[in-house]
Amino acid sequence: MSDPERTPAGDWSIFRCENVPREKNVGRKMDLSPSSPQKTNPFSTRCVRPGAFAYCFPQGVDAETLLVRLRENDWRGEIVGPHGSGKSALLATLIPAIEHSGKRVARIELHDGQRRLPVAPARMPGLDASTVLVIDGFEQLSLANRFRVKRFTARRGVGLLVAAHAPVGLPPLWTTSTDRELARRIVRRLLGDSEPRIAPEEIDAAFSRHGGNLRETLFALYDLYESRRA
Repeated sequence: MSDPERTPAGDWSIFRCENVPREKNVGRKMDLSPSSPQKTNPFSTRCVRPGAFAYCFPQGVDAETLLVRLRENDWRGEIVGPHGSGKSALLATLIPAIEHSGKRVARIELHDGQRRLPVAPARMPGLDASTVLVIDGFEQLSLANRFRVKRFTARRGVGLLVAAHAPVGLPPLWTTSTDRELARRIVRRLLGDSEPRIAPEEIDAAFSRHGGNLRETLFALYDLYESRRA
């Protein structure tokens, strides 16, 4: 069984975050109490998508820590890490902090095969020194287009924060990584007091089976959860 809300891999979106209404449950624990007529699977897309809950920082680090670092680098930085390691989740956690600091955010999400931006930066309205351009999947762009984006934003004083699988030549902001303990922490947070329970050994097995990819691990646990409450 698969999550019916799971987004196809080829989809992409571009939006200005300040113009997108925030869902009321974003960043809040969902109601999974016994009084609910039908409990939502805590591993469904609506619960695990970037922005549904805060990024799990290690002890001593939080969004403000990275915001200070980003500001010190003139609002330019890169988040680097493998597939399913939380890069998009970290971006979703940082965007409200960036906006709260007084900056506007323009976000572009790229997926496999998108070698150019859907809209050229020069044609994006209001892209100026008061804005941070956030690009998720920056490695999808061709080398020439990466260079053009970096040059355009530098010349205009536009902030540039990107997520990629490997370094792309911007100041390092954070490197995402995964391990079994992180997977367990996230699952505990998602489950709360919900039943049925999932044992730590089952989390570890799913994590290993998917090569440390947390996104795929959570999708696998969606199926396990569904099978047990059927």
